[in-house]
Amino acid sequence: MSFQQGLSGLNATSKSLDVIGNNIANAGTYGAKASRAEFADVYAAALNGSGTNDIGIGTRVAAVAQQFSQGTITTTDNPMDLAISGGGFFQVGDGVNPPNYTRNGQFKIDRDGYIVNNDGKKLLGYTADATGVIQPGRSVPLQLPTGGITPAPTTKVALEMNLDARKPAIAGAPAIDFDDAKTYSSATSLTVFDPLGRDIALTYYFQKSPSPPAPDNTWNVFATADGQTVAGTQAAPTPITTLGFNADGTFNQSSSADFQLDGRTLGLDFSKSTQFGSAYGITMLTQDGHTAGQLTSVSVDASGIVNAKYSNGQSRPAGQIEIATFRNPQGLQPLGNNAWASTHASGEPVPGTPGAGNLGLLQAGALEESSVDLTGELVNMITAQRVYQANAQTIKTQDQVMQTLVNLR
Repeated sequence: MSFQQGLSGLNATSKSLDVIGNNIANAGTYGAKASRAEFADVYAAALNGSGTNDIGIGTRVAAVAQQFSQGTITTTDNPMDLAISGGGFFQVGDGVNPPNYTRNGQFKIDRDGYIVNNDGKKLLGYTADATGVIQPGRSVPLQLPTGGITPAPTTKVALEMNLDARKPAIAGAPAIDFDDAKTYSSATSLTVFDPLGRDIALTYYFQKSPSPPAPDNTWNVFATADGQTVAGTQAAPTPITTLGFNADGTFNQSSSADFQLDGRTLGLDFSKSTQFGSAYGITMLTQDGHTAGQLTSVSVDASGIVNAKYSNGQSRPAGQIEIATFRNPQGLQPLGNNAWASTHASGEPVPGTPGAGNLGLLQAGALEESSVDLTGELVNMITAQRVYQANAQTIKTQDQVMQTLVNLR
């Protein structure tokens, strides 16, 4: 016996306790991954390498390997908190230097609209064009739009409704008085928008026509914009279109698919309308315009699409988060601040969108907790303490043996 074995055991166990202590210290660090000390025995090799009865000279720490197991995902009240459920790392950086990789999804929006972490590094992903179409390719720092959304004029209106077949035809049609409900059968209103985003109150009036050839299946449609007739004159309005229905109440045709409003063409779609013997009702009423709006909130879906929501009720993709995985995650170099860097051992990053290939999905309003098993670490600490004491005992025993030899007469 020599002091070498015991001393190496003390050094190795001391480093093991350091690893355990670091794990316990990061038990509350979001995105942190537990590490473990891995040991190897040490032998003094003979020159000819033929020794068969060699006695080991101790142990050493072969590696400190991080364990990239999935941590528990916990929900938060912050919509910019993101968690990866599955494989992959967030990519953060400045868009110029090589990115860092992290599992900590505590992100915020800085004053310039960039999505950043607590270290000031910017989250990388794909940009979106002015219409919200994602532009895949080289990942860049994601920046939310700082300006509002421009208005869009209404170009098409679609109505899905049922006109009551039990309604009697209106005598004297197509003459109509918008102030006299006896001259029309039903009416509905919606808001449309002009090119400047100003709202226009558009009202449709439906009048059952007694004119041949099918008096029970023909309806005149009139319209007013902010109280002013759209077709004809205010004193003598004319229909903007005529709706026809089959004998079974299904839609047949309309005499026109559009009309003029403020010098622009407004398309109409009544193709999903019916004429049944039940009460009049609107089941769908849509138009494709909107007023101007300002950014009010941001949300992220499972595929990494960053949606910007505006005060006018519109939402539009502002980008898509790109994450990356590695062939050998244990080869990544820890940098601190919950980040790693790629190395030759880890291999090149394999980027992609969340949910693609073997990449995990994102969960917004949630964070991945540390993968440290606190109970297991406490048990490991007790075991390491016992091993440390045992190695110290071998040194003490060797010292007593040496003292006995010294005291021989």
